Amino acid sequence: MQGIAGIAYFIASMLFILGLRDLTHPDTARRGTNLAAIGMLVAVVGTLAGTGIVNPLYIAIGLALGTLIGIPMGLKIPMTMMPERIALSHAFGGLAVSLVGIGEYVRHAGELQKLDAFHMGAISFEVILGALTFTGSLMAFGKLAGILPGKPTTFPGQNAITALALGSTALMAIYLVFNPGASALFYAIFVLGLLAGVLLVLPIGGADMPVVICLLNSYAGLAASASGFALSNPVLIITGALDGGSGFILAMAMSKAMNRSFTNVLFGAFGAETATGAAGGAGAAANVNTATVEEAADIMKYSDSVIVVPGYGMAVAQAQHAVRELASLLEANGTRVRYAIHPVAGRMPGHMNVLLAEANVPYDALFDLDQINDDFVNTDTVLVVGANDVVNPAAKTNPGSPIYGMPVFNCDQAKAVIVLKRSMNPGFAGIENELFVHPKTMMVFGDAKKTIQEMVNQVRGGGGH
Repeated sequence: MQGIAGIAYFIASMLFILGLRDLTHPDTARRGTNLAAIGMLVAVVGTLAGTGIVNPLYIAIGLALGTLIGIPMGLKIPMTMMPERIALSHAFGGLAVSLVGIGEYVRHAGELQKLDAFHMGAISFEVILGALTFTGSLMAFGKLAGILPGKPTTFPGQNAITALALGSTALMAIYLVFNPGASALFYAIFVLGLLAGVLLVLPIGGADMPVVICLLNSYAGLAASASGFALSNPVLIITGALDGGSGFILAMAMSKAMNRSFTNVLFGAFGAETATGAAGGAGAAANVNTATVEEAADIMKYSDSVIVVPGYGMAVAQAQHAVRELASLLEANGTRVRYAIHPVAGRMPGHMNVLLAEANVPYDALFDLDQINDDFVNTDTVLVVGANDVVNPAAKTNPGSPIYGMPVFNCDQAKAVIVLKRSMNPGFAGIENELFVHPKTMMVFGDAKKTIQEMVNQVRGGGGH
């Protein structure tokens, strides 16, 4: 029977690897998701058929509960809330791994001294990382959903307390490797892991959520891989390593896209209130050029080239379909329309790509920062839909700005800029946006979806080139 499990694990691992490869391109992403899902099914069936360590009743109960929770989540949660759903998934995954580690420790309760150093180390590692992922992901969910403040929450000595919690946890885990019978310490590292997850995410602001999501994904994968070593389960080792490695690589890419280091993301409190951001709001508002929907639509109609820069505001307004309809009308009128996608736009990596794909925007119309940034100077009109910090020229011109050095779009170099926003409220970084008071910029205030639909009616009304 163990042979059946081995064959199933090999097939599942190959399907996971192929699925991950296909997820690297939008054209094959759906196939990659299906391959990974089939791989998980094969792994579960192989485990049930090839081992005698599970009670079918418990598996059936777990399957029923998971199905009752998972299907409504998948069907009811809109695409705009994908970051929140992913954070919740990471939380439950981390908790599951921790509980598996605790269960494995309890299973050896009568013979803890017989646990070799390697297995005790693997159990400790999975419990700590799983607990950290659980509470850290819940904190991320709270910030993304608006339940907790999106701004960083800091207090005196916070980094020292975090370092102390992490250091104490590591020392206890090392002691347990050589003294597995110290059960009080084992449960203490679980509690400290829970605390560490809160402390690590508490000082991180909404602007860094894409990196946090990637890191939590990496933690969950590494915890699952450690669980595989503890249970001598090869498919867990392989899939956990794939998940952990890919999450870490993606987090590095996100940090690079913001021109910031991991330590700055984790301990820099990016997005905290600053004197620069808090001051001068009234004066800045006085310099804003506002425009009506009709004026903005006329500019769009007579533009030969348009670049759309989407941001989280587009997701909140669920305006992606209206954006696609406006773009189609402009293209029928002879306008070249492209979409500039910043790596950290939205609340998770690829957030804007997912929303625009849902609206059937062709993938070849999407361009990342390096591909399109030099073309803004030759563009007639830029339409900014709910984006903020990723279009702020302060990142290039103001050394005192908290986002200075972060690569941003050169929207200010276009001939005209139309910004759709509900208000002049700052973005996640908590600072004013110099683009909004630029002489070339026209602000159109209101709900982005409603505004663009009104633009569609204006453009459809006639005129153009």
